Amino acid sequence: MSQADEAIGQGRVTATVAVTRDALLSAPSGISGLKMLESLPGFNVQTDGALGLYEFGNSVQVRAFNLDQIGFIVDGIPTGRSDAFGGSPVFRYIDNENLAVVEASAGAGGVSVPSYSSLGPIVSYRSITPPTVAGVFAAQSFGDYDLRRTFVRLSSGRIGPLTAYVSRTKLNSDLWRGAGSVNREHWEAAAHVDLGGENWARLKFVANDFFDYDSPTLSRADYLSATPDLGGKTGRDRGYIANVPDYTPVTGGPRYSNGNYTYNANLAINVRHDRLYGLTTHFALADGVHAETTAYWEDKDGYGVSPDSYANSLTRYRQQVAPGQAVVAPRGTQFGYSGVGGDRYGIVHTLHADLGAHAVDLGIWVETDKYRRTQLRYNTTDGSPASPANYGEVVYRRRDYRSQRDTTQLFLRDRIALSPRLSLDLGIKGLDLGYQQRGYRDFNDYARVVGGVVKPGWGPQVNGAHYRDLFLPTGGLLYRLPDERTQIFASYAENMALPKGMDDIYSVALNSSAAVVAAPAPERAKNVELGIRTNQRELFASLSGYYTRFDNRIQAIASILPGTTNVTETFFRNVGRVKAYGVEFLGNYRPAWTGGLAYANLNVTWNNATFLDDIPASPTPFATAGKTIPDSARWIVSGGLTVEPASWLVANISAKYTSARQSTFVNTPGSEVSGFTVVSAYVDLGDGIAIGPVKNVRARLNVDNLFDKDALSFISPAVTGDGFFRPLNPRTIQVTFSVGL
Repeated sequence: MSQADEAIGQGRVTATVAVTRDALLSAPSGISGLKMLESLPGFNVQTDGALGLYEFGNSVQVRAFNLDQIGFIVDGIPTGRSDAFGGSPVFRYIDNENLAVVEASAGAGGVSVPSYSSLGPIVSYRSITPPTVAGVFAAQSFGDYDLRRTFVRLSSGRIGPLTAYVSRTKLNSDLWRGAGSVNREHWEAAAHVDLGGENWARLKFVANDFFDYDSPTLSRADYLSATPDLGGKTGRDRGYIANVPDYTPVTGGPRYSNGNYTYNANLAINVRHDRLYGLTTHFALADGVHAETTAYWEDKDGYGVSPDSYANSLTRYRQQVAPGQAVVAPRGTQFGYSGVGGDRYGIVHTLHADLGAHAVDLGIWVETDKYRRTQLRYNTTDGSPASPANYGEVVYRRRDYRSQRDTTQLFLRDRIALSPRLSLDLGIKGLDLGYQQRGYRDFNDYARVVGGVVKPGWGPQVNGAHYRDLFLPTGGLLYRLPDERTQIFASYAENMALPKGMDDIYSVALNSSAAVVAAPAPERAKNVELGIRTNQRELFASLSGYYTRFDNRIQAIASILPGTTNVTETFFRNVGRVKAYGVEFLGNYRPAWTGGLAYANLNVTWNNATFLDDIPASPTPFATAGKTIPDSARWIVSGGLTVEPASWLVANISAKYTSARQSTFVNTPGSEVSGFTVVSAYVDLGDGIAIGPVKNVRARLNVDNLFDKDALSFISPAVTGDGFFRPLNPRTIQVTFSVGL
């Protein structure tokens, strides 16, 4: 309610909604940047855990698009791809307490937004401006699963032309299922420098160190089974185990050769170290003319560990030792190491000019993203999953490559005031995208098996692709009704994206040929929106309808290799088109008769997203035409009631309904995931209370999944059969105390 115009996107030609600062501060402390979006219409967000911190447990569906096809921006800096391996997921670079607003456009996006992954959806995170008064803000959270989170922000206040702050977050929590923990240390620093007149500069720094243990996806049979797992758990509580029982070894194998040892949590971890540096300058060049430039550099490093069974390692070892690879026989359960690292740097430059009835933006974005991926298996010192890795004993190798993405985007937008009530947006952008990969792609580059005979691998290879489209138009209309509170908007946009998962696409090493897999065509989308928004004294609301379609969808599928008639292998290729249409509504009502003490909100999404084509495959195509895309809910309805009976008390209860979703591309009978409703609540106490020099003493209680709903939420889809899943977390309680000085 505090930022109604921003919440409904007042003044925009697209369907734009926002999570306001007050809403961000009412959420559980430490909630991830993706889970913040679940309260917005159009966004189907499923995460693992109440805070959504597990990086491999996040899924987002928006109209026809998923997480890989959304563009994310942090303070004008594009975050690139959202891959947990090698990408830059947005939740590594933000903390709720430092955000002013999260703004989302579910479909049409904008030509001036720097992104090579967006097919329309854009989410922008904007940080607070450093306070002009020196002070300290601190918050301490406690919760279920031994959650401990400490947030401290120091603000310099105004020192000459400078205002700045630095914050540190330390979070530790056990996993809610299975053995292991989540550990996050996060630093943010920002400085704003007044350069005189309308000129200023902003510096930004983020450091994020993350360590967590994996939790497995579950088959539906595992989830429903009454038979306990190795840790004695059933249903949603199944996970990896912490202890190392003495299992009977495989006949003829070493002590730790039993496959049950691969369920040990010690060999299921993720480690990430990310740094982001940014500098933005804004200079007024003339009356109504300014230039703004953002330069940034991101440095990232990390690795993941997964177990490998003795049987599988032995097979791979034998294949690679035969042609002379320097490998060592497995000792038991192997330490699977997957290294990720690289750096990303770029610059965004925009020139803005107000020219009578025209407001013109002209700009360029240039970025280079370098990445290295290694994947191999080591012995542990004695074969036990509880023992440290022996980095001197490589059992087998799988990948060792470097890739590079080079992006150039040009854009031009003109906002034309046709009359005091009617304005027109016209824009065009051009994208030039280059990709190259060098090194060992997969097993067949190290060694191959042909007719049961081991042969040398293909060796390191070089792959590349180039995409260009310099005419991607957008257009929009905005009409302001005479009441000055209501607007009608319409938009059209065309987008092109670098094929998602390029590293995975090109790291396919065929057994039959050293040939590079053919470059897929880039995914393309067309988005149309029409809507109305209003900001009345007691009500603000937005209603939009949309139609979107994208072509050249990419899927890994078994297909006949080009140039052959009977050689079938699995690789990524373009497999068809998708369309979606629907309606999104956001509304907040604060009736005058309550004296401002109570208000309600309602968000409704109706979305119909389907495949337009069958998936070509050998020997029989998969019948997907007309089928609902996996994880796409037809209905998402959320709403809540908030009461403020006193200035120092705010209480809220909210519910979200997600309708049934498909887990397979062909919509296999019985593969549907049932709809479910989850209820959450919070109570915020103490706004405005001061005790001596201590100001803004507050306490907040958050309860997620209030009624302990047990359901499958996250879906890892399959083409046929059934998918794999992550269950909804149980009831989770958190309390936060905060103070200011």
